[in-house]
Amino acid sequence: MMESRYTKWIALIAVWTAVGLILSTEVYFTVRVMRPEIAFGDVLASQYARVALWALLTPVVLGLRSLVPLRCGKWFVGVGFHLSLSLVIMSGYFLARILFVMVRQGEPMDVFWTVAWNNFFGRNLIDVVFYWAIILGGYTFEIYRKYKNEQIKAAQLESRLVQTELSSLKQQLHPHFLFNTMNTIAVLVREERNNEAVSLLSKLSVLLRISLDTSRVEEVTVRQEMEFLERYIDIQMMRFADRLSVNTSITTEALEALMPNLLLQPLVENAILHGVAPKNGPGNVRVAGSVVDGRLHLEVSDDGVGIDNAQIKRSREGIGLSNTRERLKRIYGACSQLVLQSEPGHGTTVSIVLPCRV
Repeated sequence: MMESRYTKWIALIAVWTAVGLILSTEVYFTVRVMRPEIAFGDVLASQYARVALWALLTPVVLGLRSLVPLRCGKWFVGVGFHLSLSLVIMSGYFLARILFVMVRQGEPMDVFWTVAWNNFFGRNLIDVVFYWAIILGGYTFEIYRKYKNEQIKAAQLESRLVQTELSSLKQQLHPHFLFNTMNTIAVLVREERNNEAVSLLSKLSVLLRISLDTSRVEEVTVRQEMEFLERYIDIQMMRFADRLSVNTSITTEALEALMPNLLLQPLVENAILHGVAPKNGPGNVRVAGSVVDGRLHLEVSDDGVGIDNAQIKRSREGIGLSNTRERLKRIYGACSQLVLQSEPGHGTTVSIVLPCRV
């Protein structure tokens, strides 16, 4: 808070210093035409006296703007108040300056109003301009602050939305995945394959721990995602035994890139459940990742039963791919791409292209 206050004062001083320099330069070259002997320092002193006054008045004017906004009384009262006040300040400063000069030069006070009238010229209206410039600056800053606040609120809302979607994805993962895994463990115990049951429980425990540790993380590295995915695959391979094989091919550069948390798992799950599981005989799932031309390319493919074009169109609206598309759109906007390709009897491939960030 203190730093913000100091920043405002520094900005205020800098602005009025610049205004004083510009005003002094303009007045100096104007007066120099009639008075070549005039020194720039004399002009600088007189103009900075005016600028110092307005620098001190700036907080007061901004406070009055808040107390009596222009829209007060349907504009008439607000505009009338500030116009009158700007003229009063202009007149007061002008008369005080005339009085100071007359006292310093020892002139009689009985001609004060005559001197004031004869010396009034259009340049004095610059004080009215300063007043309304401060008013305009106050409204500009207020609009900017509201805009930034709306941006912050939108970003916070977007972050909460992404976290909610991520939590929803994890909740989708847990129920049926845990149910199927626990059923597999129960079968192993009934068949007295205790070592395999204990191993599966251990893998499940590690998977859940990783899931909980990253439950509020929006993005992870590809390496972290693959660590989670490999444990998920281990459990699935124990369930499907010799019917499932999974190959991974991730380049070293791609491993350090950032990607949305829990992005690949639903795709691998779809490949196993809808590609390999219905297939007669063993099936293979492949997960690949690489960086090409500054973009992260991820791919999940299977050699399962595949789907036809009509099913591809329906799949675009499926829960898994639909959620994935929405997440990518919210995080990366138009900078991401997801393509689904499939051929009946030959398998399905989901390709994702993201901006490569490390």
